[in-house]
Amino acid sequence: MKHENPSVAGGAGLSTRAVHAGSPTRGPGAPVVTPIVPSATFFNEPEPTGDVRYTRYGTNPNHEVLAEKLAALEGAEAALPLGSGLAAISLSLLACCGAGDHIVAARALYGGTAKLLTRELPRLGIETTFVEREEQWAEAVRPETRALLIEVPVNPTLRVPDIRPLARLSAETGIPLLIDATFATPVNFRPIEHGATVVMHSATKYLGGHSDLIAGVVAGPAGLVDEVREKLKSFGPALDPHAAWLLERGLKTLAVRVRQQNENALHLAGWLESHPAVARVTYPGLRSHPDHEVARALFDGFGGMVGFVVRGGDEAAVRVLGRLRIPCVAPSLGGVETLVSMPRYTSHTSLSREERHALGIDDGFIRVSVGVEDFADLRDDLAQALEPEVA
Repeated sequence: MKHENPSVAGGAGLSTRAVHAGSPTRGPGAPVVTPIVPSATFFNEPEPTGDVRYTRYGTNPNHEVLAEKLAALEGAEAALPLGSGLAAISLSLLACCGAGDHIVAARALYGGTAKLLTRELPRLGIETTFVEREEQWAEAVRPETRALLIEVPVNPTLRVPDIRPLARLSAETGIPLLIDATFATPVNFRPIEHGATVVMHSATKYLGGHSDLIAGVVAGPAGLVDEVREKLKSFGPALDPHAAWLLERGLKTLAVRVRQQNENALHLAGWLESHPAVARVTYPGLRSHPDHEVARALFDGFGGMVGFVVRGGDEAAVRVLGRLRIPCVAPSLGGVETLVSMPRYTSHTSLSREERHALGIDDGFIRVSVGVEDFADLRDDLAQALEPEVA
C-alpha cells in the first residue's frame, strides 16, 4: 500500500522523511496520524490475485506505513519491521544462508549475535568464520560463503570498522554485506550509501527512542527483503500493530533526538577524558579514538553512546553506578533518558574475562547511552558519582 505524499518527494531531507514518509494520503477528513489497525486478519477476494493481508505476515497497514518510512530513511528499495533486533539479524542471515553455507563475521559483535552464530546456526549446518583485521576478510571467504556480517559502531567498545573495503569485497564476490547499524541510526550513518547490501537495527533502541517497545528492522534490496518476509512467515516474529504504531511515532522525532544525543555525548566524552577517576574514554568523536578519521568519513554525527573505564576496576564501577541520580542503571540503550550499564553483567556476560579484554572491554568498563537531558545536569551527576574514586 503506497501513500502518495508530496512533502517527501524530490530528495526531501531526513527529518522531513522521518515525519512524513509513509503517512496516510492527504485529503478532506483523512487522519493526520496513522490509525492503529488491531486486526489479525482482513477480508480477501474469494480468489485472491495478490498478497494476502495478514498481520502475522507483516502486511498489517501499520507494518506497511512503517516499512515505507524505514526504507525512505535508509535509502533502501524495501524494508520490513520485525519483532526484535535479533529477529532482524536471524532472519536476514537465514534469508542468505542454508545448510552447508558459510558466514564471515567480525569477531567484535553484540553478545546475542555472537551466540546466534556460535550456537544456533551451527545446528542448522551454517558455519561462521570470525575475523579481527581488515585483511582477514578476503582470506576467510570460501566458495560457500553467503554473507558478510559486521556491526558499525561495535557494541559496546564503539570501534568503527571501515566498511568501504568490505563493500568492495561484496561487490567483487556478489556476497551480501549485512550491517547492524543500531548504534548509529540513519541520522548518523546510512550503510547502503557506502555499499552495504542490507542494514539491520534493533528498533527497540534509537528508532523507537522511548524504551517502551521491542522491534527490529531489515532494509535492503526488495528481493532479499521478500525472502526475509518468507522466513517471517515460517518463524513467526511479527511485530504487534500497537508496537508498529509506537515505532512509527518514535521515528518522527528520530532526527531531533539523535542530534541532541550526539551533542550531549560529545561534550560528556570530552569532560570524562579529563577526569582523574577515569582511565580511558571511548567515543568516535574524540581525536584519541583509534577510528576517529574513519568515523569522520562515514558518519554525519558521532552518536549518543560513550564508553569509559573507571580506575579501580569493576568494584569501583559498581560503586559509581550506585551513586548516580539521573541516569538509570539498566540494559538497552537509545532512549530519551540516559541509561548506564556494565557490559560484563549484560550484553557480554557469557564471555570470560580474557575474552572481554580481547574485545576491549576492560575491568571497570561502563557503557553510557546518553539521553536528551540537559548536559550540565548529566555532567554534575557524574561528577559527584566519580569524585569518591579520585585517588
